Amino acid sequence: MKEKKIILIVLLIIVADQALKIWIKTHMPLSHTWDAFYRSPVSPYDNGIRVLGKKFQLFFVENEGMAWGWKFGGNLGKMALTLFRLAAVIFGIYYIRTLIRKNYHNGYIICAGLIFAGALGNLIDSMFYGIIFEESTYDHVAKLFPAHGYAGFLHGRVVDMLYFPIIKTHYPTWFPFVGGNEFEFFSPVFNIADASISIGVIALFLFQKRFVKKLPEKQELHAENSERLTLNA
Repeated sequence: MKEKKIILIVLLIIVADQALKIWIKTHMPLSHTWDAFYRSPVSPYDNGIRVLGKKFQLFFVENEGMAWGWKFGGNLGKMALTLFRLAAVIFGIYYIRTLIRKNYHNGYIICAGLIFAGALGNLIDSMFYGIIFEESTYDHVAKLFPAHGYAGFLHGRVVDMLYFPIIKTHYPTWFPFVGGNEFEFFSPVFNIADASISIGVIALFLFQKRFVKKLPEKQELHAENSERLTLNA
């Protein structure tokens, strides 16, 4: 696989991820599930957007932590997580180029590209969104490029919006500990970058034997010769 192809895949994911995030951030307040009869609507999307009824919604939330809304210890944890993402992205560039030069399986390279694109997509939020956006609240839709952003460099919050509450019900009353409590599948709110990471990781897990299968000796020799020719050129 040539570098141009994997760059194109990464760019398509980043553009789609950031375009949707920017639209959500500048058109929707933080979504809520209650009916606020006591105040005027902030936007037509106060309660989110039902794309496919209740089964698929655009439901705007922000998180300061990892993918799928997981958190990681306050401001210091937030900065450490952002710096870790930055280091992972820098390493990812080197790693993907190495995979291409060593003629790894195309599926393995694509999976690495999906994970890289997802990490970069969320890194952009963490690094810059606090600077370029106003605060989003339940009563306010943020503006892009305000005089003052809602947070400093490296302290932006990741924008999530994809919500698939496929099943909403209650546990049977006879269930131990959770009987009668609400049960929801699938409850996390995530974004395109999170989905890209998850697809890459799951595909690697499912097809790892095929992806990491060694090349025959002749193909390995050909790959080594091609790399030498590239370096000499």
